[in-house]
Amino acid sequence: MRYRWGCAAWVAGVMQFFVFHGIVQSAWARPYSWARNNISDLGNAHCAWQPDPEPRFVCSPQHTLMDASFVVLGVLFVAGVALTGGLWRRGATAVVSRLLLAGAGTGYVLAGLAPADVSENQHVLGALLIMGTGNLGLLLAGAGLEVPGSLRWGSALLGAVALAAVVLFLSHHYLGLGMGGMERVAAFPLLVWAAVLGVRGLAVRAAVPRP
Repeated sequence: MRYRWGCAAWVAGVMQFFVFHGIVQSAWARPYSWARNNISDLGNAHCAWQPDPEPRFVCSPQHTLMDASFVVLGVLFVAGVALTGGLWRRGATAVVSRLLLAGAGTGYVLAGLAPADVSENQHVLGALLIMGTGNLGLLLAGAGLEVPGSLRWGSALLGAVALAAVVLFLSHHYLGLGMGGMERVAAFPLLVWAAVLGVRGLAVRAAVPRP
C-alpha cells in the first residue's frame, strides 16, 4: 500500500499542477506565452514590467492558485519519493538519487511560498533545487531504479537533457524556444518522469491478481 500511495502521490501532484497551470494562465488579460514567460510568472503577486532575464509584462490575477499548486506538488513529490521504496535498488546511488529528488520537491514548496516578486532569493533557491538537484537525481535514477532497462535509460536521458537545458537557460541560449520554452525543457522532464513511473506503478500493481 505504501508503494501505491507513493505512485498515486506522484500522479496527483503532476496532474493538479498542469490543471492549475492551465486555469491560471487562462486568467491573464494579456495572453500568457509558454515561450516568452517563465513558469514563475504565473505565481507573481504583483502586476509589473519584468526586465530580467527577458523583458515582459507580468500580471497573474490567480497567482495564489499557482503558488498553492507549487506547494501541493512539492509535498506530493516528496511523499512519492519517500513511499516508493520498492522502486529502488539497494545501495548508495539509489539513496543519493532519492535525496536529490526530495530536494526538488522541497524546491517546489519554497517557490510556492515565496513568489519571485516577493522573496526573490528564496524563490531562486527553490528553482535551483528543482532544476539542479532534481535533475541530477533524475540522472542518477537511471542507475538507482529497480525497473526495466528502458525506463532506467529513459530516466538517465531525461536527466541529461534537463541538465543541459538548465545550462542553456542560465546562459540565455534558448535555441529558438524562447526563455519560457527552454525553462520548461529544464523543469518538465522531472514531472514527466514522476507521472510515468506513478502511472506504471499503479497499473502494474493493479494488474497483479489477488490470491
